[in-house]
Amino acid sequence: MESQKRHPRVFSFEFFPPKSEEARAAFEAAFAQLAPLDPRFFSVTFGAGGSTRERTLDTVSEIVRQGKAAAPHLSCVGSTREGIREILATYKALGVRHIVALRGDLPSGMVDPGDFRYASELVRFIRAETGDHFHIEVAAYPEVHPQATSAEEDLAHFQEKVEAGADSAITQYFYNADAYYWFVDACTARGVSIPIVPGIMPITNHRQLLRFSEACGAEVPRWIRRRLEDFGDDAESLRSFGLDVTTALCAELLAEGAPGLHFYTLNRAAPASLIWERLGL
Repeated sequence: MESQKRHPRVFSFEFFPPKSEEARAAFEAAFAQLAPLDPRFFSVTFGAGGSTRERTLDTVSEIVRQGKAAAPHLSCVGSTREGIREILATYKALGVRHIVALRGDLPSGMVDPGDFRYASELVRFIRAETGDHFHIEVAAYPEVHPQATSAEEDLAHFQEKVEAGADSAITQYFYNADAYYWFVDACTARGVSIPIVPGIMPITNHRQLLRFSEACGAEVPRWIRRRLEDFGDDAESLRSFGLDVTTALCAELLAEGAPGLHFYTLNRAAPASLIWERLGL
C-alpha cells in the first residue's frame, strides 16, 4: 500500500443518466444533496454500445452547468474511431477535463465490436487525439475481472491500460479489503503506482446487491450474505447493517492509505452522504 499513500485523496460519486422524468427528478435531488460535499468529480455512466450516449451527454452538461466537474464514462466496444473522436470533441467544448475510459459490453444482439477491442486501445486513442487534455481514469478489478482467464492475465491487462496513458483507476466495488491490498501490491511489483481508488457500493437492497454482484464478479462474503438473508423484509435493519459494514470498510481503507473513495450512488444520495458524515469527511 506504500505506493498509494503518496497520492492526494480524491472523493467522487457516480450517477447513471436518467431515462424518465421521474428518474430525472431523483437524479436532480441526489445531485443537489451531494454537490455541497464538493467531491473532485461526478462520473456518469455510458450504456453498452453507446446506448445512453445522448442521455449521458445531457447529464454531464447539467453537472457542468451547475459548476461541478463531470467525468463521463466512455466505452469503446461497439464504437468507431470517428464516433469516439466526435464525443471527445463535444466534451472538450463543454470544458470537461476528466474521462473514465472503459471497454464496456456489447448490447444484446450486437455482433460487431467496432474499432476497439480493449480499453487500452481506447486510452491510447484518447491520448493520441487529445494529448494531455483529459485526465483518464480506467477500471481495476481487485477480485479479478469476471472474463479474465487468470489473475495474472487481469493484472497484465491493467498494466497495458496504464502504459497506454491512464492517469488513475477506480476499482469495481468489493467488501474484502484484503483483495484490494493484494491488488495494489501486485501492481506495485509490476512497477504500476498510479492512484487506485476503491469503488464503494453502499448496501441497501439484498436482492439488488446479489444481482449486481453476479453480473460484475464482485464477491459478497458469506457472512454478509447470511446476515442480509436473516433480515428478510426488515428493510430498516438491513440498511442499518449495510451502513455499518460499508462505513467500517471505508474507514479501514482510508486508514491503510487508500487514495480516496468512489461511491456508486445508483442515483440515491442518502447512503453515500451518511457514510461520508460518519467518516467525518
